[in-house]
Amino acid sequence: MIDHMGVAVSDAKRSKAFYEAALKPLGMKCLTEVPAEENGSGGAAYGFGVEGGGEFWVGDNERVGEGTHVAFRAETRAQVDAFYEAAIAAGGRDHGAPGLRPHYGPAYYAAFVFDPDGINIEAVCYAAE
Repeated sequence: MIDHMGVAVSDAKRSKAFYEAALKPLGMKCLTEVPAEENGSGGAAYGFGVEGGGEFWVGDNERVGEGTHVAFRAETRAQVDAFYEAAIAAGGRDHGAPGLRPHYGPAYYAAFVFDPDGINIEAVCYAAE
């Protein structure tokens, strides 16, 4: 079971704005902010989640990793569509418009977007609609 995860970004403040917009349709928001002077890595960090302290973190002053992929669970296909639209409007780049991906499963409905650092983020819904 995963408690939380974080990804290194080149500009945490820019990524915070991007993820606030992209994750809002999934019911997630920025719940925790750790200023650079209080963070052990020397960079700012932001924790996103539904409630609590944050399940998904972005932080700068760390090495940005290639090949990072994060998939967020959506309850409905409409949430996947809204995630994609919000992420693109916030400056994300298309990496796969919303649609069925039967090679992953018969009801696997997902959208893929690259964030400002090129991190591949996805919203996926398993519900048959």
